[in-house]
Amino acid sequence: MSRDAASGQNDRREELLRRLGHRPIVLIGMMGAGKTTVGRRLAARLGRHFVDSDEEVEKAAGMTIEDIFRTHGEADFRAGEVKVIARLLKDDNIVLGTGGGAFINPETRALVKSSAVSVWIKADFELLFQRVSRRSNRPLLKTANPRETLQKLIDVRYPVYAEADVTVVSRDVPQDQVASEVIDAVLSYLERTDANG
Repeated sequence: MSRDAASGQNDRREELLRRLGHRPIVLIGMMGAGKTTVGRRLAARLGRHFVDSDEEVEKAAGMTIEDIFRTHGEADFRAGEVKVIARLLKDDNIVLGTGGGAFINPETRALVKSSAVSVWIKADFELLFQRVSRRSNRPLLKTANPRETLQKLIDVRYPVYAEADVTVVSRDVPQDQVASEVIDAVLSYLERTDANG
């Protein structure tokens, strides 16, 4: 990377942080979209902490998400998730990666909209399926037909995810590139809202 390109990236980072103020950045999207990978890179670039809401729910419950689903059901998991995300949003020095269903919950969505900048990491079906097929810890996909289940989740969730402040498309490219696109997209969003506000 040239010195001018590095300087330009640093300028964008500083401008983004100035405009964000005390608001966290919250990444939403389907399982396998790249929220955790992009989120870690984004947080490192911004000098913020990356927090994964699923990991925080597991810590609070003292069990894995898979075990929570199996023992208590999805409704109890979602109730705990709302509480954990509400607590995490009080920390302004974070990039928060949320579980795929978090933003679908109206209470969580309202919390995110009122206190953070939301970024939908959007991916197409085939990329999502390829990524989630590599992992066995996806309780919602433990069905007879995981492809059909994933498509049904997309059909329900994508219209709600579209309410995010910003959308960035995840592709089969280096996730550093996607993190750069998030910085650019969030900065553009904040410039527009500041100009209109």
